[in-house]
Amino acid sequence: MSQAVEFVPISEEIPIAVTDRAVEMGKQKLADAGGGHLGIRVGIKGGGCSGLIYHFEFADEVKARDLVAELDGLTLLVDKRSLKFLAGSVLDWNDALVEYGFRWKNPNAEKGCGCGTSFTPKEA
Repeated sequence: MSQAVEFVPISEEIPIAVTDRAVEMGKQKLADAGGGHLGIRVGIKGGGCSGLIYHFEFADEVKARDLVAELDGLTLLVDKRSLKFLAGSVLDWNDALVEYGFRWKNPNAEKGCGCGTSFTPKEA
């Protein structure tokens, strides 16, 4: 993952940060998919070996549950219901062979699985 700098949230409404590398690779993934997608939706779903799984998908429309951010040419849609688990997190991109792709640095995670795709949230 990229070196951590100062945490700068997208906005008060979307209290997550996104690295330049994640933005760059998000735009690249959209281009590789042939265009036509509005952007990338991120969020949390139940599942995985630790209870909750990070979710990424190409988005073709804005849903009622989405908050939308424009980041240097990348449209990022964030599922509002996921923010309680993602607030304070940093979305980054990992180029390593193992755990290649988008990765979250999430202060709300008590523990995560070995592959980094799911986590157990800290008790509220």
